[in-house]
Amino acid sequence: MKLFKITSPTVAQVPIIISVPHAGTRLPSELKKHYKKGMRRHLDDTDWFVHRLYEFAPSLGITLIKANLSRWVIDLNRSPESIPLYSDDRLITPNTPTTDFYGNPLYKSKELEPDKDEVARRLQGYYRPYHQQVAQLLEERKKTFGQVLLWDAHSIRHRVSTIQKDPFPDMILGNNDERTAHPKLIRTALKGLNSGRFEVHHNHPFKGGHITRSFGKPENGVHALQLEMNKILYMDDNELTYNEDRASKVQKVLRTTLEGLIKTMEHSL
Repeated sequence: MKLFKITSPTVAQVPIIISVPHAGTRLPSELKKHYKKGMRRHLDDTDWFVHRLYEFAPSLGITLIKANLSRWVIDLNRSPESIPLYSDDRLITPNTPTTDFYGNPLYKSKELEPDKDEVARRLQGYYRPYHQQVAQLLEERKKTFGQVLLWDAHSIRHRVSTIQKDPFPDMILGNNDERTAHPKLIRTALKGLNSGRFEVHHNHPFKGGHITRSFGKPENGVHALQLEMNKILYMDDNELTYNEDRASKVQKVLRTTLEGLIKTMEHSL
């Protein structure tokens, strides 16, 4: 089973890599029957269709890597030790979750939930290859350009009461309180995201997950930004179906933002 798909640029490369770690829907054959049938029918915590929003990126010179496995098998945006990302009372799933975001059990029985050895197996077989590939892509671009930006692409339901009571804003740019990217890149990203009619928040309620925090080392020439997006921006209100009209408006803003980031990477850092 291929763990990820890499889409290469169709024009000259630029120093940006897009990571899509949560849009995967595959379950390994040896694990599939361990999950409840109703949960398998719709993998509810999936960042549905996020990769489709960035289909234009290779035409800008950007490389895109998308994970194929469901985050219910292994969550690539958690640390290997499942260290909580936040210290408030929100529900935070570990790297090998046993419940969905609402606390509903994923597995048919407690006996089928991953134990310590199974967690280690998934980290070795599913988690590390993705992180190693992202690291390799970043190193290649840094070697070529001197600087590189990782854009980690996500989406979330309009409302998840176990995280916060209120609906989520349209877009949330995360950079761990401005630690994971150069200030010029952060300003450029915010300017681009605000070019549309969307409500844009900065580092609240999400500051960027493990991918952003672990790879973003601006002092070493590696920058990282996470964009969390409300699913109803590009899906129907039922959050099940891709909406072409809504998605096109989002893509316009994403293109403007990434084009601005390319210019900043090439001329201002």
